[in-house]
Amino acid sequence: MTTQTAQGRTAQVVTVGVGPLSPADVVAVARYRAPVRIDDQALEEIAKSRAAIEALAHADTPHYGVSTGFGALATRHIAPELRAQLQRSLIRSHAAGSGPEVETEVIRALALLRLSTLATGRTGVKVETAQAYAGLLNAQLTPVVHEYGSLGCSGDLAPLSHVALAVMGEGKVRDADGNLRDTAEAMAEHGLKPVVLAEKEGLALINGTDGMLGMLVLALADLDRLLKTADIAAAMSVEGQLATDRVFAADLQALRPHPGQADSAANLRAVLNDSGIVASHRGPDCNRVQDAYSLRCSPQVHGAARATATHAASVAGYELSAAIDNPVVLPDGRVESNGNFHGAPVGYVLDFLAIAVADVASISERRTDRFLDVARNHGLNAFLADDPGVDSGHMIAQYTQAAIVSELKRLAVPASVDSIPSSAMQEDHVSMGWSAARKLRKSIDGLQRVLAVEILTAARAIDMRAPLEPSPATGAVRSKLRELVEGPGTDRHLAPEIEHSVQLVADGTYLSAVEAVTGPLS
Repeated sequence: MTTQTAQGRTAQVVTVGVGPLSPADVVAVARYRAPVRIDDQALEEIAKSRAAIEALAHADTPHYGVSTGFGALATRHIAPELRAQLQRSLIRSHAAGSGPEVETEVIRALALLRLSTLATGRTGVKVETAQAYAGLLNAQLTPVVHEYGSLGCSGDLAPLSHVALAVMGEGKVRDADGNLRDTAEAMAEHGLKPVVLAEKEGLALINGTDGMLGMLVLALADLDRLLKTADIAAAMSVEGQLATDRVFAADLQALRPHPGQADSAANLRAVLNDSGIVASHRGPDCNRVQDAYSLRCSPQVHGAARATATHAASVAGYELSAAIDNPVVLPDGRVESNGNFHGAPVGYVLDFLAIAVADVASISERRTDRFLDVARNHGLNAFLADDPGVDSGHMIAQYTQAAIVSELKRLAVPASVDSIPSSAMQEDHVSMGWSAARKLRKSIDGLQRVLAVEILTAARAIDMRAPLEPSPATGAVRSKLRELVEGPGTDRHLAPEIEHSVQLVADGTYLSAVEAVTGPLS
């Protein structure tokens, strides 16, 4: 079954079952608004675990989250007639976020991943509660979630509570057109009914790492594109600065057999293939074997970033396979408390990725800067200006890069080492994984902008090397840019030109243009 998304894409329905979702499933639902369905096996497992919870609810012995309070209040036994109120109170009190609204794609990822955990049958919710999550996603009703409120333990409590609040028919949502709506009213328009939560359900809806995991999965999808784009940008800088491609040879790279490095170097070779500019100074008399590190070591840096992303993807894979709740309903019917909601594994790799992103941006900015200095740009005008002194060329574009790179270095400071105690010292060590994820999203946006400026500048330099011709691949990038941005000339308003280049990085136009020539990059 297929459906048309809000972006005009045709999307397959994503099936949520007992097993894990794939990263592609998460991106499809979160970013491209693919619809979801819960499979029959998952519905059976949900019903089984609910039966186990209902048996405990009628037992004389208190059970955490079923017939007791929560967190530091877990010692109080709750009478049966107060348990529905207990669940409502839990969600309402925990929906305590503040600050700017979180992006729709993040909230959809968070809701989908919570649904995936519910579908494992390890949480004890009612079938209709799980179906309510699918209903919100398919109606494209996005609960309002705020920037601040999660400490990443017990999971992303506040963000998940805002989603659960919407399942109860309370709070605010954004509809498919982005309009802010009363939740109950918007649900009624789509034939959706609010859920009355029963024993244990409140905990099941908010104990998870779904927000930070969703942002990790989305970040990895972005980095797959951006690290290939970084190789394209580096290749254009190699051309524009009359650097050598000899250092990217496969046998040289094999002496240090990191897979990511090999992939990056292979991309550089493919993108630079048949470059007239590179060929113009290749030969026995070429002395360009000691280019600056920012050019020569591009595969080493970009490759290390790829290795970091590979490690982060392995962590995401484990997390996608997880059933995170507290307590959980085990296959034999036992209901046990645990600490699986702690976000440390995800928080660490989110921080690690922010370091790699900052360094890839840093080397990009250094390559760009070399274009602007007559002592290092091998015959180009100062700042690539049309009439240096009268014109400033790309002088301040590099300032913009430098400002972003400086910010990325600040964002690379880890959040996951900054635990702060809460809940009357019951939750005395937390992951801060949500905070790590939020800053990584800012870092990725910054990397896109830095690479966009490098490509904009490199394209200008390549034009200034005429009549020498770039490679077919880099020429394709330049052609896409020139559809929106004029070539070298007197100074123009530069900010719109930067933004055009940013968009071409962000939507994958540059990458697609290259891969149409080279085939898929690694």
